[in-house]
Amino acid sequence: MASLQIIIFDVCGTACALHRSAVREFLPLPRLWRPPVLPRPVAGFFNLAGDAVPVLRLDVLFGLQKGEDEAESDLYRHLILIGASGSTGPNALLVDRVLDVATVNATQLSDVHQAETLNGCIEAEVTWGDRLVHLLSAERILLAEEQQALAELGRQAQNRLDEWAVPA
Repeated sequence: MASLQIIIFDVCGTACALHRSAVREFLPLPRLWRPPVLPRPVAGFFNLAGDAVPVLRLDVLFGLQKGEDEAESDLYRHLILIGASGSTGPNALLVDRVLDVATVNATQLSDVHQAETLNGCIEAEVTWGDRLVHLLSAERILLAEEQQALAELGRQAQNRLDEWAVPA
């Protein structure tokens, strides 16, 4: 039987997951810079070895609400760095906490029809312990128009970062 590894994480109490193959690494939440007029779903950018990496807020994208006493929990939030698709470079997803790297049997997955989710971003659902986990498609979290806008914002942030680079 085929099995797959998934990364399980929490967003405002909702358990989500990504295929392990879509994830480059997990990072603690660094200090982000936020240029003016960024769309609400973009938390900001951070410098990763000279690359301006945009950080997406899944709570805003998915319309989930955080509790009022969540300010202290920002210390424990994680970034999930997802791989580059084409020339756009890496992106990071801001999540409340990475919970587990789990191996699941493909027969445990319940398919979700693309028409039932925005842009087909949820591929399947699986039970993990006593929680229902939504398996996301990293490629379909954003609509095509959102991907284009994020790529342009990323180019602008990269240009700004390059302007401050010290020549070697």
